[in-house]
Amino acid sequence: MKDMKALPLAGIRITGGFWRQRIDNITREVIPYQWKALNDQIPGAEPSHAVENFRIASGRSDGTFYGLIFQDSDIGKWIEAASYGLTDRPDPTLETIIDGVVELIGLSQEPDGYLDTYFSMAAPDKKWTDFAMGHEMYCGGHLMEGAIAYYQATGKRSFLDIMIRYADHLDRHFGKGPKKTIAYCGHPEIELALWRLFELTGEPRYRDLATFFVEERGRHPGVIDNGKVLAWPVTGENPWHQADYYQDHAPVREQAHADGHSVRAMYLFCAMADQWRHSGDPTMGRALECLWESTVNRRMYVTGGLGSQAVCERFTIDWDLPPDTAYAETCAAIGLIFWAWRMTLASARRQYADTLERALYNGALSGISLDGTRYFYVNPLEVVPGVARARKDHDHVKTERIRWFGCACCPPNIARLVCSVSQFQYSHDSSGIWVHQYAASLASLPAASGPIRIEQDGHYPWEGDIRLRLVDVPAGEGRWTLRMRLPEHAGPADFSVNGAVSAHRTNQEGYLEIEREWRSGDAVRLEFTLPIRLLRSHPKVRETAGLVAVQRGPLVYCAEEADNGPDLHLLVLDPDAPLVTEPAAGLGEGVAGIRARGWRIQAGEDGPLYSTLPATRTACDINLVPYYAWGNRGAGEMRVWLHTV
Repeated sequence: MKDMKALPLAGIRITGGFWRQRIDNITREVIPYQWKALNDQIPGAEPSHAVENFRIASGRSDGTFYGLIFQDSDIGKWIEAASYGLTDRPDPTLETIIDGVVELIGLSQEPDGYLDTYFSMAAPDKKWTDFAMGHEMYCGGHLMEGAIAYYQATGKRSFLDIMIRYADHLDRHFGKGPKKTIAYCGHPEIELALWRLFELTGEPRYRDLATFFVEERGRHPGVIDNGKVLAWPVTGENPWHQADYYQDHAPVREQAHADGHSVRAMYLFCAMADQWRHSGDPTMGRALECLWESTVNRRMYVTGGLGSQAVCERFTIDWDLPPDTAYAETCAAIGLIFWAWRMTLASARRQYADTLERALYNGALSGISLDGTRYFYVNPLEVVPGVARARKDHDHVKTERIRWFGCACCPPNIARLVCSVSQFQYSHDSSGIWVHQYAASLASLPAASGPIRIEQDGHYPWEGDIRLRLVDVPAGEGRWTLRMRLPEHAGPADFSVNGAVSAHRTNQEGYLEIEREWRSGDAVRLEFTLPIRLLRSHPKVRETAGLVAVQRGPLVYCAEEADNGPDLHLLVLDPDAPLVTEPAAGLGEGVAGIRARGWRIQAGEDGPLYSTLPATRTACDINLVPYYAWGNRGAGEMRVWLHTV
């Protein structure tokens, strides 16, 4: 395995292009909007009460807890997103707001370090009794990640110290030692948060506790199957209360498939990958590779979406990927991105960075509107508004993004992802520098003789022209290797240094690499075409067998009613006709659409329901837009998988 290290966010800044536009939107519009939502100030949106819960728990306000049992986690993710925003663009007003929330959190913490507004206010006698659905450690994990991010952005320790006290509380109560409890949270999250806290502080107790929570999972059926489902009590059999839903059906090294709740699975796999990176344990590496194969090659949508069933928001079986009833929760795609990044750092294999990119540009980014004020919780690959309104098995499918959710895990999650997207660009090890993702940026990477500063430019994902300039290479740094990912979707590539074609090779992991004595001012150019590709699913995927999806670069495309009229299922794409890029209408400057040729099957209202008559069709254009941008021009049909001949 590789011993690669990522850059801190402070070491890299997106400077232009696709991601600069989105980060600016998050910092200037989305973070203030979400703060209003968390304070119940968005007209027509579902109330949150998340901030008010902390006001009440802190004694600053009167009232009772409101919301879902894991409402505290929304605050943690919002602070994390806002902290990344502060790293990108200082904002004293925002910092003051966060300081105020941190004060409330500190006042809400109990003397022994316990922290959870639901159990402190609504069920104080039930603390640490409902590991299945209590979400206590889940909330604590997200608050911990927010505290780490805020400390790294500002240097202020108040929130970090609160969460260190919380981590110490966990360490006193859970483990295998005397007077400790063997238990773990039904929703993984605390494990990866503890790994982050260990990486920040170097305190081995946090590493050991994270390892304990991972290793004990699946070994103690009574922890989860304790008959206490306080959050969502039901009568009869509870489909949400099954071992594999919690990834508790087997020890982690024996879990051969991506099973259960998709977000829970991703967060657990993240923690397993952290453990692998730090321990080098080959058995954990093999387990992760097995789970990756199951997830990505048998249970992932072409958009990087995960979870094909709304009931339990879960994986089902291999090849079961219905496009119209897909759940594909935004948080699951985000979790896949976080897992893929950890696998990239552990192995530097292109497949992980490719999958990260697929989920990032498609299954995650579709969860937020172009203006940042509307959100999808689920991300199906086919939507027909009339069907979505009429069928109960489509209740989860929305035809337009909405202002907020009662269960609002996704909005702050996508905000923290976009604000921290630069973290996925570079890594470094003793041999040199790796470039995994492409975006205009300025980065500072540590080296023995001092920082190496690299400027990246280009118009990715719209063009495959990547330009690097080594702004500053300390004298005496010697020879080192630069490696750049050649994406799986790329066409023929050219690689040059200082304007001359340079000798290089493609390593077995899928990266172009060149070793030389680099100097300040060296210019590197990687050019590859972005062919428009027609993708076909595995023949065992029943619902999409014989259909095609269109992809250019990392972007999956879809047809919308706004461009093609209704009844998108009647469109038939001609695979032999040229596909051309052209500006997409009504989606902002620079968004490339695709125009294909094909036919529309004619369907009259008065024809027989069944007939032996051959279908008639007329030639037509088929206009496609990036999947992430669908649903921004009003309600209408959408379809990723198209008929072809």
